Amino acid sequence: MSSTTTHRQVTLPDKAFYSFLSLGIRVVHALLIACLPGTRLLSEEPTSEPVVRTGIEVLKRDNFRGLRGQRVGLISNHTGVDWQGNPTAVLLHESSDVALTTLFSPEHGFRGVLDQSDIGDAKDDATGLKIYSLYGQTRKPTTEMLSNVDTIVFDIQDIGARFYTYISTMGEAMKAADQSGKRFVVLDRPNPINGVDVAGPMLDPGDESFVGFHHLPIRHGMTIGELAKMFRSELGLSLDLEIVRCEGWRREMTFDQTGLVWINPSPNMRSLTQALLYPGVGMLETSNLSVGRGTDTPFEVIGASWIDPIEWAKEMRSEQIPGVTVVPIQFTPDSSRYRDEVCGGINLVISNRAKFDPLHLGVALAVTLQRLYPDQWQAEKAMRLLGNRATMNAIVGGQSVSEVMRVTNQNVDQFRQRRSQFLLY
Repeated sequence: MSSTTTHRQVTLPDKAFYSFLSLGIRVVHALLIACLPGTRLLSEEPTSEPVVRTGIEVLKRDNFRGLRGQRVGLISNHTGVDWQGNPTAVLLHESSDVALTTLFSPEHGFRGVLDQSDIGDAKDDATGLKIYSLYGQTRKPTTEMLSNVDTIVFDIQDIGARFYTYISTMGEAMKAADQSGKRFVVLDRPNPINGVDVAGPMLDPGDESFVGFHHLPIRHGMTIGELAKMFRSELGLSLDLEIVRCEGWRREMTFDQTGLVWINPSPNMRSLTQALLYPGVGMLETSNLSVGRGTDTPFEVIGASWIDPIEWAKEMRSEQIPGVTVVPIQFTPDSSRYRDEVCGGINLVISNRAKFDPLHLGVALAVTLQRLYPDQWQAEKAMRLLGNRATMNAIVGGQSVSEVMRVTNQNVDQFRQRRSQFLLY
């Protein structure tokens, strides 16, 4: 493996051994996850109702009360389905009580398979309706798009991290609804990584963007319905907002405990394990690192062509991050950053979910990279998703993991107080 540093290079026997060890750990980990209560293989047909009823289930059971006689514009994608896999768009289209007139899609498109920065409009074969892209020429519905709409309905599975753009699409649509005098209905869904844990850093005021829609910590611990309530209040919106709540969901639940079928919310979010890792690993991906896009295990591996995997793994192990095992590996992405280049890095295996904190992991990754590769790692480029100047200054200033963690926790307690009035469960 080529390297621009003077650090010790890994011998081929080392690389082969650790690659084999990493594969074995991933296989065992996958088998353990498959045995967890509530986990269903995607090839199995659902035979009984899950523990949790999502918003669309409740709306359907109540005969679409609240939408009767309304012209509806639906913002959804492939995750907007009932427990049997019936799309929300089809359920609304087939209801005699609802007039579904318009469809909207977020990042990755209506079917959730596109991975590009500019997505065009399309047509839905199931309903025959036009799909307006909200991840192309515009990021929010225009007045023209809403001309045949009385109520906007939002039904998309979020992942629980500030920079996942589905909540930005919802926020922009809420502002458009407020300006146009439209009702807004959110069909709530569980936060897949639980609704208890909250972790910073907070987004700096004035740094809002489409990957940082609101003044939130990276891990907010809220459902999309709860976020909608917060957005309406804190953005000063006056729109008529209704949240169709989930039933049976408890805040401490992770997705595998809901009984619901996991549907990849986006092309590179392929498991609950990756969702749990995402807040910490994902916050670094706008720097010059590969977070595993273009591999079979995005967000479970992280590295770059200039990293010595054994050296970084040793440094990470010395930090003793609870609940995660670190394995040095090599990987070669077939797309995205470092396409067709051999990368040294680490495979991250969650060994104890109860003790694991993805933001603690993310900070340790950043601190050890800065310690080992200050001239190679372009830390400042991570600011786009990190979103907190004090935390970045602490990292590049060479502070320890515990010192940086103290900085990331600033104002998180105030956020917990802010969010308490918007919690539904």
